[in-house]
Amino acid sequence: MGVTADNLDEGISSLIAELERLRDDVVADAEKRLAPCRDYFPDGNFSISARNLAHYLSLRRYDLRPLQGRLTAWGLSSLGRGEPNVLLNLDRVLSLLRRVAGVADHGTEGVAATGAEGPQILLQHTEQLFGSSPGERSVHIMVTLASEAAWNLGFVKSLLDNGMDCARINCAHDGPDAWRNMVDNVRLAAQQNGRPCKILMDLAGHKIRTGPVVEGPAVMHVKPQRDAMGRVISPAVIGIEADSISEDEGVSAVPRGRYRLAVPQACFDELVPDGRLSFTDVRGKHRYLRLVERIFDRYWLAHCDKSAYLAVDTLFAWQCRGADGHYHTLGEYPICPFAGRPLEIPVFQGERLLLSKDGTPGRPAVHDQHGSLREPARISCTLPEVVERLQPGDDVWIDDGKLGAVVEEVTAEGAVLRVENAAPNGVRIGPGKGLNFPDLEMQLPPLSVKDEEDLDFVCRHADMVGFSFVETVKDMDCLIAALDRREARHLPIIAKIETHRAVRKLPELLLGTMGRQALGVMIARGDLAVELGSVRLAEIQEEILWLCEAAHVPVIWATQVLETLTKKGGRSRPEFTDAAMGVRAECVMLNKGPYILQALRALNNVLVRMEAHQHKKISRLRALHW
Repeated sequence: MGVTADNLDEGISSLIAELERLRDDVVADAEKRLAPCRDYFPDGNFSISARNLAHYLSLRRYDLRPLQGRLTAWGLSSLGRGEPNVLLNLDRVLSLLRRVAGVADHGTEGVAATGAEGPQILLQHTEQLFGSSPGERSVHIMVTLASEAAWNLGFVKSLLDNGMDCARINCAHDGPDAWRNMVDNVRLAAQQNGRPCKILMDLAGHKIRTGPVVEGPAVMHVKPQRDAMGRVISPAVIGIEADSISEDEGVSAVPRGRYRLAVPQACFDELVPDGRLSFTDVRGKHRYLRLVERIFDRYWLAHCDKSAYLAVDTLFAWQCRGADGHYHTLGEYPICPFAGRPLEIPVFQGERLLLSKDGTPGRPAVHDQHGSLREPARISCTLPEVVERLQPGDDVWIDDGKLGAVVEEVTAEGAVLRVENAAPNGVRIGPGKGLNFPDLEMQLPPLSVKDEEDLDFVCRHADMVGFSFVETVKDMDCLIAALDRREARHLPIIAKIETHRAVRKLPELLLGTMGRQALGVMIARGDLAVELGSVRLAEIQEEILWLCEAAHVPVIWATQVLETLTKKGGRSRPEFTDAAMGVRAECVMLNKGPYILQALRALNNVLVRMEAHQHKKISRLRALHW
């Protein structure tokens, strides 16, 4: 039977009726969702953003796929791009259908936002957090500062020159001395470059990590960076301090890494630029540490152009260049004693691993002379009370998900884990690696003692505060109260979504915060992937983007963006595709690494190109040239 006018009229009438019922249900359900949140808004008046989020949550209760198909057949909106203005999108579709049907378009009530208002509100919120649009692209780039940013102003300028719009300082590393210098360098570099650069400081939170590991021999292997052909492309950088500097006084702005040593105060006092420390390493190789720059009056940076092995009995000859152009030895000094590097604990699929309750240093498995296992490998936990709450069957993930295990039994010593997910060649566990317990509600205070101490600094110097492991509105209440006590309610909060519970509670987090505090969301995909699994993460990160767009809350796309390029200088096609998807967020974050400038240039290029093709979920029809 052919399509007739009656068929068309009946189809349109049915669509109109269905959409009207849907709209009425969305409005009614949204009011119920908003009611418990009224106290979080001034005078109980919900913002446009709050209402729009409630409408979106109500709309997405339904499976809209059949309705989408019918609307698309009419060439109308499929409702799939209406996040910024949910009711307005529904009303426009209804208006068009009524005109086609020849019935009066009586309009609807309760539409608060105009066509441009939703996106405009999101843009305003984005500029409040990250500053104005950086020119060729609207998506901002955030870079986690390496310790070098504390003493190398030129490095910070290079970050700005290559596209950094926002600097991130991770309070889990370095310390107030280094942070203060980082902030000063960012402010100065931004002023000299004539462009703003906001600063986010991330509270460390209750990051649960593996404990100490037994140390190997006290030998320091210093090695420069080499290319694929084995050629040296940059020297090893060593931080040299006086033996009179205590661990508490130590300035962590010396580049983070393996190389840091102490010399007697008498030797340190003689060091001058262009001098060198000559030594013979444990293999009998003659090597030099070239003095480059003094930092904070308590550190020297030195370069070593060749690989060397230093031991506690290594002697340094302090040498300066004379008038004849040759180096002359002015004194001989011993290297100060240092500890060996922690051993790495190899663990393989199917093996047992003891997660101990005490702080006993971890160690590899012990085998007898025939190769039979005598004792499994063991590692401790920085929060031993968590181990006591584990139950058989609970999942445990170590080192950002590199190793996955299941609790087999809980003994007086700790939890015996059975390794179920590991690379074919095994996983090597060291100290300070992240531990995730997806099956446990941690029941920890929202702010650690360290967080409270760090907040004093953050409130004086940062433009935004990152809230690690936030999960509930009560957590947010705690941070807002802490900001109040420091008269810092102006400071926007970046809620880092990195646990399964935070994902479940995200609507409540948004509605419970957006009416009283400037807010952004970071999709912390590292911990989140461990909690949810990589397959589930791929779906959830999309849903977080949709919810935040409906709430007009800016999003930071974070963790492992261009990681291979940043860390190793290599290019990974999947990582570039992932970086391109970051164009749907308001900000993309790069972590620190030796090749950060290359990664920054590459990300800037990718985002500029992708913005011509994509805005949020909407494909742009830029001309193609084939």
